[in-house]
Order: sequence, then C-alpha cells, then structure tokens
Amino acid sequence: MKLPAPVQTYFDADMAFGDAPPMDAFAPGAIVTDDGRTHAGHDAIAAWWRAAKAQYRHKAAPCEILEERGLAIVRTRVTGRFPGSPALFTFAFQLSDGRITALEIAA
Repeated sequence: MKLPAPVQTYFDADMAFGDAPPMDAFAPGAIVTDDGRTHAGHDAIAAWWRAAKAQYRHKAAPCEILEERGLAIVRTRVTGRFPGSPALFTFAFQLSDGRITALEIAA
C-alpha cells in the first residue's frame, strides 16, 4: 500500500521500538484529536505521543487507505494494552506542503 510520505513516516515511527514521536512529519501548528482530546503544536503532540505509548504500548498497522475530501483516511489495526485489543481505528490525516496539519483518530 502506498501512503503519502508524512503518513508513512508517522506509521514507521509508530512501529519502531522506543517512543520517539515523528515530529518531522507534523507542521508546526498541527493539531491531533484523539480520545476526545485535542493536542495543538509540536510540544503538545510530542507529549501526547509519549504518554499514549507509555500507557498503551500500542502498535498501529495500516490496512487500507482512502483519499477523500482532501484527507488521507487510513483504516488501521491497533494492538496494545487496552480493552478490546486488537481494534480497528480510523486515522484521518490532513496534509499540506508535505506535512501533517491535522490528525483525527477515531474508533
């Protein structure tokens, strides 16, 4: 499956060992919405990434991509330490100038 470069960077970092967030993939003013919370800017996104990795020890593997309404929508199989694992989630990426400007993660 061919993912846009910043989306591939995101998932590569997610599958890597360690907790280093893929901040190069995000625009400086990017916004991430996950689990009902919004995280804006590099510092907040990096903190969200590290906290989620520490709590859930999850891995996200893309299953399919659909591009619509200017979004790269990726259905993803997520495994980790959370009830219902593994589960399918939808990652909706908004991209601009080769970077992620917004990401919404939903069940």
